[in-house]
Amino acid sequence: MRWTSMELAALATRAVPGLSPTGVADAADDARDFMSAVVVDGSGNRWRVRGPQHSQAAMRLETEVQVLRGFSTAIRAELPFRVPSVAGATRVDDMRVFVYNHLPGEALELAELIKASPALIDDLGRTVAAVHDLSEAVVDHAELPRYSAERVRQRRLNELDAAAGTGKVPPLLLRRWEHAMEDKTLWDFTPAVVHGDMHEDNLLVEGERVVAVTGWTDLHVGDPADDLAWLIASPDQRFSDAVLAAYRGHRSAGGDEHILRRAALSAEFALAQWLIRGTTGENQQMIDEATALLRQLASDIETYGGRPIALTPQPGEDAPQPADHQDSKPVMRAGAAATIAGAGAWDPEDDDGEPAFITDADVAGAENEDEPTGVVTPLQPHPAQDAPTDVIPAYVDDAEFDVPAPRTGSLPIQPDRDSERRAKQKNFFPASGASASSARSANSSASAASAGSSSAASAGSVGSASSSTSAQSAPSADEAAPASPAASSVYDRHPGLRPPGS
Repeated sequence: MRWTSMELAALATRAVPGLSPTGVADAADDARDFMSAVVVDGSGNRWRVRGPQHSQAAMRLETEVQVLRGFSTAIRAELPFRVPSVAGATRVDDMRVFVYNHLPGEALELAELIKASPALIDDLGRTVAAVHDLSEAVVDHAELPRYSAERVRQRRLNELDAAAGTGKVPPLLLRRWEHAMEDKTLWDFTPAVVHGDMHEDNLLVEGERVVAVTGWTDLHVGDPADDLAWLIASPDQRFSDAVLAAYRGHRSAGGDEHILRRAALSAEFALAQWLIRGTTGENQQMIDEATALLRQLASDIETYGGRPIALTPQPGEDAPQPADHQDSKPVMRAGAAATIAGAGAWDPEDDDGEPAFITDADVAGAENEDEPTGVVTPLQPHPAQDAPTDVIPAYVDDAEFDVPAPRTGSLPIQPDRDSERRAKQKNFFPASGASASSARSANSSASAASAGSSSAASAGSVGSASSSTSAQSAPSADEAAPASPAASSVYDRHPGLRPPGS
């Protein structure tokens, strides 16, 4: 189910009694799972409206509501950032559209964050550390999954078996990943609360502070390395090193000496998870895209060597350097296509009774999406309006509201290319191309044609971790096909991926 920003504004009036929209603008979101808009009312207050496009996305939204209910006034007061509050909801068929009190701040693209001041870089590290230091009661309150370190490792091995079963993963990568996953020492960590969808689009910045964190649909207790993968894959190692140093300085828990290796593995292994996602969804375009990228990654690793992710070398390899001294990076954005959080029963012998879903972070909007309707005159800054944090207002839940979303032409709409681009073109795979920017655009187009959800549901209605990034204008599907490694290496786009001395 798809809605325009105008339709979402009309639905907001059903969800929040007394809300009288005077303007509406598209909002950036996971474009294959959700449609989002920012609505302005007559008093200048802003509200975020978020609607699911399919049943799996609807389950993720319901999960997020449960998570936000777990953030009591006391917990919110201890956090160095703000989290959303739900203002109301309304039903459309068998799904609900939610309205949130709009949070201050702006989501900056990674290219902008890389140029951030030392104060903001330190705050990025503090923000991630604060999430990992959250009380596990937040997860328990929402009845979300908890995974031990060994269970995380076993689930990742199950995913590897599923990827190997497709016959499309190069043997070099299978051996590389299996070697790391079978090293139990690498997976000796203390589980923590994990955001599950940590990346720049869910971090709202104002000045030199991260003022809010959004996207709480995939919260769970698991491997904190998953929330660091987007930093490990940063094209600027100095930026990622500075944020990671700040993160370690702000964590209250003891050090995890292998966290960077697991984060690098998570970012690299996301390509295999993307392949599984396409295979289980019978999406040939996703399969072709993942297969090409896997071949390119294997070629680059064979040519240059890859970032050491295992603690012991494979036969014929030199011993890897300590994690703190590596200056190379994995091929992908963190969380890229799909990270395991609440899923993984790929092995029939695995009888833990927990359902498994492989999920991915969303890329650009649907292939046949309507032309942008535009946005209102740019919204003016105003004091943030918050709903009470100790309780969530009662929903206006109309079970009879099963007609198509109403359309209205009464709201002023004007074009805003930047808003439309961020709302509709999101991806995480660096395709081959002349530059990282054009590469992101290519894969945004290729992935957008996939009809499935970018975050396929969760264990017991909980999604796996995923992430996404904004892209430029999307080329044709033909242009999206990755070129050969000789024409454009992954290392050409991510120089930090090269091993030292190469």
